[in-house]
Amino acid sequence: MDDLTKIPTELEFLAGAQPYTHGFLPLAAAYCRQLGIIELVNRLVPSKMAISPGIMVQSMVLDTLSGRSPLYRLEEFLEEQDIELLLGSNLTATDFNDTNIGRSLDAIFDAGASKILTEIGVNATKIFGLDPSVISYDTTSTSVWGDYRVCEDQESSNAPKITYGHSKDKRPDLKQFMTELLCVERGIPIFGKTLDGNSSDKTSNNKMLSRISAIMAKHGLGSSAFVYVADSAMVTEDNLGELKDNRFVSRLPANYATCNNTIINAVEDDNWTELGVLSEIPGSKNRPAAEYKACENTVELHGTSYRAVVIHSNSYDKRRQKKVDKALVNSEKQVKIELKGQINVYNCETDAKQAQKKINCISSVFNKVICSIVPFEANRPGRPPKSRPASTTTKYKLTWDIIPKKEEVERARTIAGCFILITNVPAAGENSLDAKELLRTYKGQYGVESGFAFLKDPIIVNDTFLKKPNRIDALGMILVIALIVWRLMERSLRIYVKNTGEPLPGWKNRKTDKPTAFMVAVSMFGVNVIMLRDHKRLILKKPRKKQAAYIKALGLNESVYTNPNFKFKPIMLLQDKKKP
Repeated sequence: MDDLTKIPTELEFLAGAQPYTHGFLPLAAAYCRQLGIIELVNRLVPSKMAISPGIMVQSMVLDTLSGRSPLYRLEEFLEEQDIELLLGSNLTATDFNDTNIGRSLDAIFDAGASKILTEIGVNATKIFGLDPSVISYDTTSTSVWGDYRVCEDQESSNAPKITYGHSKDKRPDLKQFMTELLCVERGIPIFGKTLDGNSSDKTSNNKMLSRISAIMAKHGLGSSAFVYVADSAMVTEDNLGELKDNRFVSRLPANYATCNNTIINAVEDDNWTELGVLSEIPGSKNRPAAEYKACENTVELHGTSYRAVVIHSNSYDKRRQKKVDKALVNSEKQVKIELKGQINVYNCETDAKQAQKKINCISSVFNKVICSIVPFEANRPGRPPKSRPASTTTKYKLTWDIIPKKEEVERARTIAGCFILITNVPAAGENSLDAKELLRTYKGQYGVESGFAFLKDPIIVNDTFLKKPNRIDALGMILVIALIVWRLMERSLRIYVKNTGEPLPGWKNRKTDKPTAFMVAVSMFGVNVIMLRDHKRLILKKPRKKQAAYIKALGLNESVYTNPNFKFKPIMLLQDKKKP
């Protein structure tokens, strides 16, 4: 009887309860909350809308990080989510319709998307203890489907234009917009801005250099307290002049004559300093890690002398090596053309030796000819008499081989494996970087493109969603914020490993000391939570061992799945970081 009286009570307890199956998103929401995205956007974007711009921004960031639905289906995406847990407000999915999204994007553009990103970058630096002493600049393209005629034909708007340009996605058939990023550490953006789809990297660098001091001042750094890292597009007369007192590291473009001359001199001098392996990821038997060596030098550009460090990699530059391979083929063809028609049989040894000497002189840049004389007996002309055997005479046949000039080929391949880092940072003394630190600093730039690849799906937007050009600017901001969250989570994982010395589960449950945010994103599905009528949440199926390890490494706990206001203390690197 007692059991029967409990049944209505339990049914009443569960009446109206809503089950959810969570994955990666509550973890990302906690990082958004720690950054204060909602509060910061609401402070900078005046609005009287029913849904605040801050909540709309965070919802779109989480949708982007989910990687499973285009942003123009935000309402559909949120139908299956615990909105209060992810956004801190008890809203319905229908509140996130296209009209409300569009109004929020318009308000963000009016307030200034880059202004918002600047403030979020400052928050990230302070809250997570980022090191802004080395900043990497890069641009990336985001391809989109659709005509976007309104966006491309807009002439008087300050909004970026979607149009055709140099596609870094290798999709020249699609229109695009560009995004410029300033990143610290392993590609964590602290500033970003959306640009026209046909923007030039040289011009973009110049505009960035004109305002870099003001941006870094917000991080408490003066002009000589940070190093600006960019690719070779930065090295122009105008950009070098715009640097003023700012320190920089870049790659000297090959279109400067001094570039090739300096590399040739370094190869001929053969006075290298071994730098060893710099890659964080250990090499394998089939793909060993690249080893580097360096040679210090100086170059003069536009009347100013700069430090130039010639770097050689034993893994070589594939594109430049293909040019060497092509040159080797052409070199051999040139020799074969000169050998064509050469007489190779002589009756006289003296004539054969003279021909041999001439053939041995035939050569090209990468090939030479080795000619040999082979005597042989040949029957004299005419029919011999039956009474005696045929008489013979000695003749001389020339045989030759085309062989490569090993020293020249090796020299060409060595030159092809070299590039020059140009900088105004001294090699010794205060605020110096030696060759190894300089290369490590430059290599950090590649983290920008690798991180953005996860966010550059062309189906993320469509023509209807961005029917106003100014919404492109706001969308670019959403993508950059998503990248900030993504990179901060990955950074926390690696700091945890470094602090504890404990590797985390990787692919196929193999331990790894280089965990990625993507590993977390694909491994966190299946945490079952039920939300009761009073909005209390209970975990029905707890995280598995692997999932629990990720949660702990991120500085979180299981409350991230039950508490909409959950906050945490970011994990900091225990040992002091060396600053350049």
